[in-house]
Amino acid sequence: MGALSLWIFGLLFISLARAHELNHFPENFVVAKRNDPNPVTLTCRSKTDEAVTWKVENEEMEDVKLDDSIRQVGQNLVLTDIDTPKLGQYSCWREQEMLSSTYLLLLEDEEEDESDSPIHCRAKSYDCTFSCKWTDSEYKAVRLGLGENCSSEGDKSCQWISSKEQLQDGGFQFELAHSLSPYAEESTMLIVTAEAISDLSIVRKTKRFYLRDIVQPDSPQIVKCQEVEQDLNVTINPPSSWSSPHSFFRLEHEIEYVLKDNGEHRLSTSALVPKSISMLRVRSRDPLVLSAWSQWTPWKNVRKGKKNPCQCKNKAKSCCPELPSGSLNLCKKRRKKKRSNKAEQNQTS
Repeated sequence: MGALSLWIFGLLFISLARAHELNHFPENFVVAKRNDPNPVTLTCRSKTDEAVTWKVENEEMEDVKLDDSIRQVGQNLVLTDIDTPKLGQYSCWREQEMLSSTYLLLLEDEEEDESDSPIHCRAKSYDCTFSCKWTDSEYKAVRLGLGENCSSEGDKSCQWISSKEQLQDGGFQFELAHSLSPYAEESTMLIVTAEAISDLSIVRKTKRFYLRDIVQPDSPQIVKCQEVEQDLNVTINPPSSWSSPHSFFRLEHEIEYVLKDNGEHRLSTSALVPKSISMLRVRSRDPLVLSAWSQWTPWKNVRKGKKNPCQCKNKAKSCCPELPSGSLNLCKKRRKKKRSNKAEQNQTS
């Protein structure tokens, strides 16, 4: 093939590759390494030994086999010196029937640095699931696999999990399941491998960690604030997503509160806090492994509730004592009567 023909053919490859940028994982693909002296073989999945022809991006490749870097051997296609112009979708045909299709992708050559990994994982508890997020928005298709077999390139036994759509920030969210016992001492690290596609390049990232290292509970539940002599006893329940029994999977709570007198903020790991506070919020962690703290709960106003239990009608915003049965129903009746009286006054005025 002449120099001019090769140049034109190279431009054709570049334009076609750009026109068929991938935003999903194709059913069949082969990954090549840049400057790898070993050839890459694309297999035609034909049930017979009859002659076949190859196309790239649905364009005939009859002239390509004259180039030493792309040649047909039997029914298969063998490529060397892989670089961007040769990437794309290859398909083998017999007359008008497409027998199979394979994408040729290029492996990005990146140094593995787990401290700067785009994989961020979190477990809400010691139960059998955890979540991971891929944070690099440059990639349009990402999949995750759990286990040693997924970290081995080309291992067909890996059970990949794909994310259906990108998040608003361009990342991808995944839910993974593991088989570790929550009661046994943890000695096996979890291995999460991600593959991500951008255009016609693919990157592989692997992250290793113990489950205990990614545990971060959800925010706890503030149940009530009960006066106990000169203090206020704050009752806190673990989040519904936390492992049970709670007597075994204990949580440590930290309370931040605001003093009424001067607005000063203070912290306490005790459930007993000063009575003279205006508001509080709580967070939790596993004290055994000193896990990451949960997110803080929203601030709650502290209501004593004795003089006016109706202040406790909104429990989402208020921390109140345990009220006598029927107190809130009585408040509803009072409010209804008050609105009725006000409506009557407006009619007579």
